[in-house]
Amino acid sequence: MAVLTEEQTMLRDAAKGWASESAPVGALRKLRDSKSKQTFDPAAWAEMGQMGWAGVIVPEAYDGSAFGYLGLGLILEETGRTLAASPLLSTAMIAASALQLGGSDAQKQAWLPKIATGEAVATLAIDEGAHHAPARTALSATQSGAGYVLNGTKTLVLDGEAADLLIVAARTSGAPGDTNGITLFLVAGDAAGVTRSHLSLIDSRGAAKIAFDGVEVGADAVLGEVDKGWAVLEPTLDRAYAGLAAEMLGSASAAFDITLDYLKTRTQFGQVIGTFQALQHRAAKWFTDLETTRSCVEAALEALDAGADSRALAFLAKAKASELVHLASNEMVQMHGGIGMTDAHDAGLYMKRARVTEALFGGASFHRDRYARLMGF
Repeated sequence: MAVLTEEQTMLRDAAKGWASESAPVGALRKLRDSKSKQTFDPAAWAEMGQMGWAGVIVPEAYDGSAFGYLGLGLILEETGRTLAASPLLSTAMIAASALQLGGSDAQKQAWLPKIATGEAVATLAIDEGAHHAPARTALSATQSGAGYVLNGTKTLVLDGEAADLLIVAARTSGAPGDTNGITLFLVAGDAAGVTRSHLSLIDSRGAAKIAFDGVEVGADAVLGEVDKGWAVLEPTLDRAYAGLAAEMLGSASAAFDITLDYLKTRTQFGQVIGTFQALQHRAAKWFTDLETTRSCVEAALEALDAGADSRALAFLAKAKASELVHLASNEMVQMHGGIGMTDAHDAGLYMKRARVTEALFGGASFHRDRYARLMGF
C-alpha cells in the first residue's frame, strides 16, 4: 500500500468530504429518476473543475497542477465511493493522458487548459462492439486531399453525448485486429457528419453510440503519427484501466463499510448478525480482497508517476478490481437480506454500477489473459 504524502492525504480527504456532501449516492438516484439522458451533473463537474481536479495530471504549463496519477486515483476512489457521476475518468484521466502522450504543442495548447479547468469534456471513442477490443478498430479514415474522411461507428463512448472533443481511433491501413494501421484523430463533438445516440445502461449513467458519416478532418487532427496510433493508444488505455480500477476500489470499499455497519446493528434470532461466524468469514474474505486490490491499484498508479513500465500492473489492477466489485456487490445485497433486494436501498445501485465497470474497458478474463501473456505464461 502506498505511503501518501501530506499533500496527497489532504487531496484525498478533500475529495472524500466533497463527494459525501455534494455528490452522495442520492445524487445518482436523482439523476436516474429524472429520466434525463445526461450522464453526469454539469454543476458538479463545474465544481470539480474549480477545485482543480480536472487538471491533476495536466502540466502546469497548461494550467494543471501536475499532481500525478496517484493523486487523481485517490480522487477517483472517493468519487467511486458515492457512485458520483462525472467525466473525471473520461476527460481528466483518459483524454488528458492521450493528449499528453501524443499531442502536438498546438493540440495540447488548444485542449489541455480547457480540460484542466473543467471547461471542456473530452473522451476516447475506441470500441465498436459489445466487448473491449481496441485492436479490432474498423472505422475507416480515408485520405482526401490534405485531410481525411472518417466513416464508421463507435459504441459505449463514455460521456460521448456531452463531449466537446472526441479522440477517435480509426483505421488508415491494415485490417481489424492489426495494431499497425490505427491512427488517432481529434474530432469536434459537433462536427458535421457526427451523430450521437444515447445508450441507457443499467448503472443509470449511460454512454453514447456515435456514427461518423463522411466526417472531414484536416491533417492537423491527427494525434501522434499516421498508422502508428497504437503507440499512443496502448499507454492511454493503461491509464484508463488503472483509473477505472481506482474508482471501482472506492465503490467496493463503500459497499464494505455500509455492510459492516449493518452487520454490527442488525439483530436476528436474538443476536447481532455480525456475531455469526459464517458472516464473519465472508466479511474477512471481502476485506482481504479489498486490501490486495488496493495494493495493485496503487502500484499501477505509482508506476505511471515514476515513468516505469506499468502495463502489467494496469492489467493486474483492472482484473483484481473487476473481481472485487463483483464480490462486493453480491455480498452487499446478500448480507442486507430482504432490504438489499429493494430499490429503496442503495445496494442495487452499487450492484448495477459494478456490472458496468466490470465490463468497461475489458473484464477480468480480458485482463488476466493479457497479464499472463505479458508475464510469459
